Amino acid sequence: MRKLTLALLSGAYICISLMTALLVWRIGGGAGAGMAALIGTLGLCFAVQGLVARMGQQGELAGEIESVREAHLILAGEIDKLQSRLTDVVETIAEDALRRSEEIYSEVQLLEDVVQHMGERIEAQLSLQVEHAAADSVSPQAAALLHTVRAALDAGRVDLYLQAVVSLPQRRTQYYEGFSRLRDETGRVLMPAEFLSVAEPGGLVAAIDNLLLFRCVQIVRRLAGQDRKVGIFCNISLASLGDEDFFPPFMEFLAANRDLADSLIFELGQSAFNARGSIEARNMAKLADLGFRFSLDKVSDLDLDFQDLARADVGFVKIAAPLLIDQLQDEDGRLTLRAFPELEAADFAAFARRHGIELVAEKVESERQVVDILDLEIGLGQGHLFGEPRPIRDAVLAESPPTVELIQATLRRRAAG
Repeated sequence: MRKLTLALLSGAYICISLMTALLVWRIGGGAGAGMAALIGTLGLCFAVQGLVARMGQQGELAGEIESVREAHLILAGEIDKLQSRLTDVVETIAEDALRRSEEIYSEVQLLEDVVQHMGERIEAQLSLQVEHAAADSVSPQAAALLHTVRAALDAGRVDLYLQAVVSLPQRRTQYYEGFSRLRDETGRVLMPAEFLSVAEPGGLVAAIDNLLLFRCVQIVRRLAGQDRKVGIFCNISLASLGDEDFFPPFMEFLAANRDLADSLIFELGQSAFNARGSIEARNMAKLADLGFRFSLDKVSDLDLDFQDLARADVGFVKIAAPLLIDQLQDEDGRLTLRAFPELEAADFAAFARRHGIELVAEKVESERQVVDILDLEIGLGQGHLFGEPRPIRDAVLAESPPTVELIQATLRRRAAG
């Protein structure tokens, strides 16, 4: 476009020069005068064009300089705003860090008190167990196992294992269940069937449960910090629910951390739930008032009162897959469960959901069981088919929160003392 404009202007200049030369020649100036007029007029036109162009360029340059000045002023203003915002952010971060430090300090103080009570009770229970063992003249094998359990508790070698609870049929992890395992001084893992035979008579199960509870709480807090909304089923015994020395500080800790309520589910067996007394029921209600839910496992009787379970804030019921499948019966062409003959088997899970309770098929070992579970419209499954319990000890030790380190250090100090 610019080249075309230049060509048109040049043509116009030549035409003007020719007309001027012709005019000079006509009025008697002669050929030489006409030629001089032609050259002079042409030179004058191009000189005027150059002058106009330079003036335009100077105007554009002045405009660009003014634009740069305005941009510089705007940039300086944005820099001032950014510096102000950075100052505000730094102050906010400092305030948040101070507040978080105060919260952690309060939490550590609370946990230190709880751990102290826990350590005292563990020591007392261990001493009582040793006395009972001596009085009952237990076998050398039982005495050795008791010594191993005591050493594991004193050293804090109570590990948390997690097993996935998956959605069906997608098999995505929705929850985990926490299990406790003890380790001896060589690192060998003691299974519950091995250590419970000596731990139960002296009430040491409560001490193991207490340590497991704190580890579950710490894992839930870490998952929440990673923005992972995965809940954990944490086993709790009647001894823990009825322990008036342990429960109040633990309740205080949970009250200060209500954000755990959606992620931490306390689990107890059906027989323990049915045997709970007034103290245990009252403490369960206190936890429910904070928003925590409960789960029922080790179900041996499917004649469940879902209304009573809902009143006790039970949100999950775990039923072994073999028990569910064994309950199936064909009644006049209708597939039902013996415990609920009036219901279609496929309506059993929906009936539980109407009471706010989700069924979980546990101990799932085969794909054939999964097919039967899906026929029952049960939406959650757990078992070795979906993954065995796995230790998280290494991950915990690698990124231990201060509270976990405090628990372990406190137990070690008590053991050394």
